[in-house]
Amino acid sequence: MRGDNFRDIVAFLAVARERSFTRAAAQLGVSQSALSHTIRSLETRLGLRLLTRTTRSVAPTEAGERLIRNVAPRFEVISDELAAFHEHRDKPMGTVRITTSDFAANTVLWPKLSELQPRYPDIKIDIIVNAGLTDIVEERYDAGVRFGDQIAKNMAAVPISPDIRMSIVGTPSYLSKHSPLKLPAGLSEHSCINTRFSSRAGVYAWELSKGKRKVQIRVDGAWTFNSTYLVLDAALSGAGLAYVPEQLAIPHLASGRLVSVLKDWCPTFPGLHIYYTSRQVSPALSLIVETLRHRR
Repeated sequence: MRGDNFRDIVAFLAVARERSFTRAAAQLGVSQSALSHTIRSLETRLGLRLLTRTTRSVAPTEAGERLIRNVAPRFEVISDELAAFHEHRDKPMGTVRITTSDFAANTVLWPKLSELQPRYPDIKIDIIVNAGLTDIVEERYDAGVRFGDQIAKNMAAVPISPDIRMSIVGTPSYLSKHSPLKLPAGLSEHSCINTRFSSRAGVYAWELSKGKRKVQIRVDGAWTFNSTYLVLDAALSGAGLAYVPEQLAIPHLASGRLVSVLKDWCPTFPGLHIYYTSRQVSPALSLIVETLRHRR
């Protein structure tokens, strides 16, 4: 059935319900003559007379009664469903899928979203930990979380953490067996714990900087992980030097279990951001973004 038939049936049902072209026209927001033309067009297409018109009243014919009996309930169901959609249009609900790193999931997402979700039981949060850079459109995620300098320019992005300083750390016992580190080049003489962000990518080159000098060092060692926490655990066990967010190392530095080296070469990266496409954002995702937003 053509779209105009649906509109015309809605008009017919209004006239039949009100038993008046005048009242139905006012209800529909059209002129009485336009409404009369609509009903005549519908009757012509159906080849049936639907309304009996007199100077004083309007009443459905037998065919009109049959149409009302068989079609009106279905239109009421559609109307009710559309009203329900409209009612929930601004209500946070549904599943939000987020791809993120283990570091971001543990330090930002879980602490904040675990408090949010119980207040909004109609929201379901699906967090997928993935060290690699994910195409959220291709993989059908609602949002991703990564460092600010890793996000494509065509994405909307909101900061969810302060800037993050990195740290190179090792245990005192490990460092006691090696000469003091003064320059990044000296890392070649150390066992370093590598990070691989995805199975198809090479190991991550440590990014170091001092003033205007920036270097990327490909380090070597017996261990490679795709988890920041496993890298840290390996360093704590004495397996070598690790390049990790300082935030994770601070408790162990304070206790003396770890020692920081090459401090003046460790950079600070733009903080974690939640990013998403600039298309219309659901109320649930909008709420999550505002909950995570970092306020300086």
